[in-house]
Amino acid sequence: MALLCLHSNPARFFFSPPPKASRRGGVGFAVFSSHSNPRILKSSRRSRSGRGTTPYDDDHDGGEEESEEEEEALPYDLSLLDYSSDFEGSRQAQREEMKRKFSKTGQSRKLAYWSSDVHDIIIPRKANSQDYYRTPGRTSKKDAVELDSQEKLKNGKFTKSRFQKLVEELDFDEKWFPLIEYLSTFGLKESHFVSIYERHMLCLQMNLVSVKERLEFLLSVGVKHSNIKRILMRQPQILEYTVENNLKSHVAFLVNIGIPDSRIGQVITAAPSFFSYSVEHSLKPTIRYLVEEVGIKESDVSKVVQLSPQILVQRIDNSWTSRFSFLSKELGAPRDNIVKMVTKHPQLLHYSIEDGILPRINFLRGIGMRNSDILKVLTNLTQVLSLSLEGNLKPKYLYLVNELHNEVHSLTKYPMYLSLSLEQRIRPRHKFLVSLKKAPKGPFPLSSLVPTDECFCQQWAGTSLEKYVTFRQSLLIEDFARMYERKR
Repeated sequence: MALLCLHSNPARFFFSPPPKASRRGGVGFAVFSSHSNPRILKSSRRSRSGRGTTPYDDDHDGGEEESEEEEEALPYDLSLLDYSSDFEGSRQAQREEMKRKFSKTGQSRKLAYWSSDVHDIIIPRKANSQDYYRTPGRTSKKDAVELDSQEKLKNGKFTKSRFQKLVEELDFDEKWFPLIEYLSTFGLKESHFVSIYERHMLCLQMNLVSVKERLEFLLSVGVKHSNIKRILMRQPQILEYTVENNLKSHVAFLVNIGIPDSRIGQVITAAPSFFSYSVEHSLKPTIRYLVEEVGIKESDVSKVVQLSPQILVQRIDNSWTSRFSFLSKELGAPRDNIVKMVTKHPQLLHYSIEDGILPRINFLRGIGMRNSDILKVLTNLTQVLSLSLEGNLKPKYLYLVNELHNEVHSLTKYPMYLSLSLEQRIRPRHKFLVSLKKAPKGPFPLSSLVPTDECFCQQWAGTSLEKYVTFRQSLLIEDFARMYERKR
């Protein structure tokens, strides 16, 4: 298979243009997609670990991106699904059975869903219970656990106590519970199964052995066990994609564009809907467009995808054209500067112009920056466009002027100041030097905020790291105490 051939320059694998594809200045490069209106995830979502004591502020300003992540990836490429090995029985009988159940539960609105040819699928009959639970190559310990779960199902304890809501309210079929019990080991609860049932019922009818094979493949390529629930809630259809015809080819695509093995799991977790896009007709054309039309260097393709995996499932032609046009007219930004912005912070292509980009440009203008200054800041630190105005940019500006006694033009030389945490980096270092009487007179040097804590203590404070860390912790405790008193 051609996809599995690795190249010294991985991105070049995708850059043989399709017939009649135009270059810049022509009619435009066509990016084909299996979706007419794909949406992408918010890039501002933060991990739990990101909420710690990082000296940098996260890209966060809720609600000011265009959230365009594709939840229901339709239409499917049915060649990627494996129904023949998962379902058996009569299609006509299944249609009648589903109509009866929906009539009983009052969910007639889903009848059209089940009468379609694409979704006319048969619920599996449970074969011999021992074969149904076992998969080849299992260790005796795992088999024992599965057989124990089987006994719970036989006795009715598991289904009646833990999933009573599913049985009574939604008329779940008993045949589904082996799969439901297995998926619950990834942290899915009753409410999650209800959501999957309402959005994509087919997933609850899959063969247990096939589902295990698919999820174990995802785990084998680096997806964390704790992230399986997140993936299934956003893209439950992934349970239907076969390993050989879909999952492997899409992972091979990531490898071929240069995604390191250690990051493949993170890319999948961030944009699981990319499995529903055709490699040949959607994913490869997207990469070609980034290189040939946007101007991203081939060597930077991997970096761009790692920074924003959602770019694979976005209508990149529309988002690039609109943002390029806006920045060119609003700031007089040259093409090279805009390409640098996208390379450093591809989330730029996700942000709303009216609610995200323009308000931040107007804020920078409002504090005295000219368009040329704003362009310098955004080219060097495009992340500014992701930061909250009220909770981030304004407080930092006020501290810069009122406490550090700096002029706004200093930000053009040290734009990184805007990305640093006010509470974890800027204020503690400033107050620490003041307490040691080592703060210089006049404007506080922003260069002292850039190095690591160790270098800061050696070069600026002339003291131990331990002493600085203790001071910073006490400062944070004082701030917390004052905040608590105000709330009382």
